[in-house]
Amino acid sequence: MIAIATLLVVVTLTLIINRVGTIALTSTGLSIEVAHFQARSALTGVGFTTSESESIVGHPARRRIVESLMLVGNAGFVTIVGTLVVGFAGSGDNTAIAIRVATLGGGLLVILLMARSKTVDRYLTRWITNSLRRFTDLDVRDYVQLLDLAANYSVVELEVEADSWIAEHRLADMHLPDEGVLVLGVRRRDGRFIGAPRGHTLIRQDDTMVLYGYADVIRELAERKVGVEGDRAHENHVPEID
Repeated sequence: MIAIATLLVVVTLTLIINRVGTIALTSTGLSIEVAHFQARSALTGVGFTTSESESIVGHPARRRIVESLMLVGNAGFVTIVGTLVVGFAGSGDNTAIAIRVATLGGGLLVILLMARSKTVDRYLTRWITNSLRRFTDLDVRDYVQLLDLAANYSVVELEVEADSWIAEHRLADMHLPDEGVLVLGVRRRDGRFIGAPRGHTLIRQDDTMVLYGYADVIRELAERKVGVEGDRAHENHVPEID
């Protein structure tokens, strides 16, 4: 029974470590969904080559977090296999085996229910977040929640085309904040980045703008073409913003 208890402890710690990894990854700017998937992939050693994975490899802080999860995950897998062998090997008594299976199944069920509990998740998240803030130099903030990106807002990169309504206009002339859209940055065609651009910044063809604001407005703005129709679309959006 000691082996079964050890296995349940290992599973519980694995779930906690997965949660720690998820919260740590969200502190680097990943969404909660992507962070959860990547943390679980690293911990189990099973995942997919995705654009999110590439963004982790190219980010020093994320890479260190994932490397730690991989190391812990490999050690945890070996421990689970070992405790299973110890727990069930060497016993020819069917009753004893049935009791151990029932104990293991019941324990795993309790752990699963606790892992899915919103109350447990809320307190666990708060504890992990406070611990990371106290004992690490990670900026433990979930920017998806902070900027409300899961609801009506988005952060989007918009490439400016030649026939775009935005092209060859200064920011002050477009009054994008009146539509609920803020320009966080502009990347020029030569790679130069302008952070927090001012009103006199001229937006040129092939620039890439980093926009934050209402998702629907940004989507329409990306399709808005130069001309009377584009001007009318701008005027129609302004009164809609509170």
